[in-house]
Formats: sequence, structure tokens, C-alpha cells
Amino acid sequence: MTPNRATPRQHVEWSLLINAFVEIRLHGQTIRTGFIEDAMPDSSVVWIAADQHGPRQMFESCEGHQIWVTPQPLSGDLSYRMTTRQMFETRYSERA
Repeated sequence: MTPNRATPRQHVEWSLLINAFVEIRLHGQTIRTGFIEDAMPDSSVVWIAADQHGPRQMFESCEGHQIWVTPQPLSGDLSYRMTTRQMFETRYSERA
């Protein structure tokens, strides 16, 4: 059995992606990858943490930047995780 390849997905709620590994795209081209260190609550701006590919960097949605996330394989019973648990906490708190 061949495993399914994870497909990147665009996300518009950037504030839910803190600590997630993402691709920053501009005009369809990946310009940076890394972990989101922080984001504005209205998802207008994100900061990618400094790493071996570059310094801490800010990206704005008004300039046309997009964030794409690829599900990552995990060990154990779970097979993929899209983002941090903050995304799921929001969904479950709305049901309560």
C-alpha cells in the first residue's frame, strides 16, 4: 500500500498557526519556509522565527503574501497534524 502524499493547503487565519511549520508564498512562488513565531490576532501579519535560512522576518497579507501548510507525519497512532492545537481549541470552545 502506497501512502498518500500530503497536499499543501493555503490558510487565511494566520493567527491560528503559531508554532506551525509553513511556506510563505508570493505570486505563487515559495519565498521562505519556517516556523511562525508570532501573528497578529487579525491575521494581517506573521513573524517567521530566525533559523539557518534567514533572520526573523515579518510578512503582511496586504502585500499579497500567502501561508501554505503541509500536513506533517507524526509517530504513534496519529498520522498527520496540520497545525498547533490552538486551531482545535478554538473549534471545541465554540461548541461548548
